Amino acid sequence: MSRLSVFNSPLLLGFDHMERVLDRVAKSATDGYPPYNIEQTGSDSLRISLAVAGFAREDLSVTVEENQLIVRGRQAQDDGKRVYIHRGIAARQFQKAFVLAEGIEIVKAGLDNGLLHIDLRRPVPATVVRTIPIDGDLAGESQILGPADGADQTR
Repeated sequence: MSRLSVFNSPLLLGFDHMERVLDRVAKSATDGYPPYNIEQTGSDSLRISLAVAGFAREDLSVTVEENQLIVRGRQAQDDGKRVYIHRGIAARQFQKAFVLAEGIEIVKAGLDNGLLHIDLRRPVPATVVRTIPIDGDLAGESQILGPADGADQTR
């Protein structure tokens, strides 16, 4: 199966590093819980969506530690008053870590219909244009190619 790269445009030089980091994170996740998606929402923005049905806003935490985005979920323990005939909905804790590329910023996080959305942005650096002055004829000047600081090069 062939994979189409979203960062394959010549206008997005440098973003391929971010794509490789995200691929490495996706492949290194050994536990598939909770399932998540990483989608490109703009030319310089991404969204990580985690399926966290059953978790309240208070049960979730999103933190950044060094260059890692860490999402934790911890539900309150069952009080033991319920009697289950079948218990198929897991009430387990989780921790999911994502390695962030250099310069990635967390914009916001929100919980909507059982999905935790975390919006990320990589600011595009300002383009700096520097004009280099063109001097006159340099053919007669040997200082550029000559010995540095007048050092004697005899042996």
